[in-house]
Amino acid sequence: MKMDNKIFDIIRFIGEVVLPALGALYFGVAQIWGLPYGEMVVGTIACVTTAVGAIVGVSRKKYTDSQKPPIITNI
Repeated sequence: MKMDNKIFDIIRFIGEVVLPALGALYFGVAQIWGLPYGEMVVGTIACVTTAVGAIVGVSRKKYTDSQKPPIITNI
């Protein structure tokens, strides 16, 4: 499946900025206000962030490899 550049950028932004920020925010607020399940929520966000990062990394690698010119050797 080919991914549009805009969709890729949105997913990357969510994985690199939004999810870590939400995790940090919930962890801090949960500690201050005694909200429930702080470690579980942040752990879940960390797992999702890792999965998104892996998907973005694989997608970036496939795109980069597809942009390389073919290697031609004359033996």
